[in-house]
Amino acid sequence: MTTRIDTAPEDTETDAVFAALAHTSRRRMLDHVRDTPGITVGALAAKFDTSRITVLNHLSVLTDAGLILSEKDGRTRKLFLNAAPMHAIQRRWIDAYGAYWAEQTLTLKDLAEAAFYSSNKDQTS
Repeated sequence: MTTRIDTAPEDTETDAVFAALAHTSRRRMLDHVRDTPGITVGALAAKFDTSRITVLNHLSVLTDAGLILSEKDGRTRKLFLNAAPMHAIQRRWIDAYGAYWAEQTLTLKDLAEAAFYSSNKDQTS
């Protein structure tokens, strides 16, 4: 018998972010949007050797994941990076593991220092 694990809403959002970041072209698009806030869809599409439809499909995935925000400006659409979903992943995964390993490193340091001082104490006695 298998145990069913319910997926929390934040896991669904996290899955969407990881899926969006899994494609090289989408990561490059995010880099361009980060470096040029307010870049238009047309200007972004011109940076890629692919069809505008393909770029729009990638932008749709990025937007659905919450990584791109867009603003209509007349006949154009300006794009902006929303880093909040990536920060949420960093806080949940990277920071948590980083804190664990920082604590492990401090414990190892304390043990090494205790062994060093203990061996030096034995040698001077």
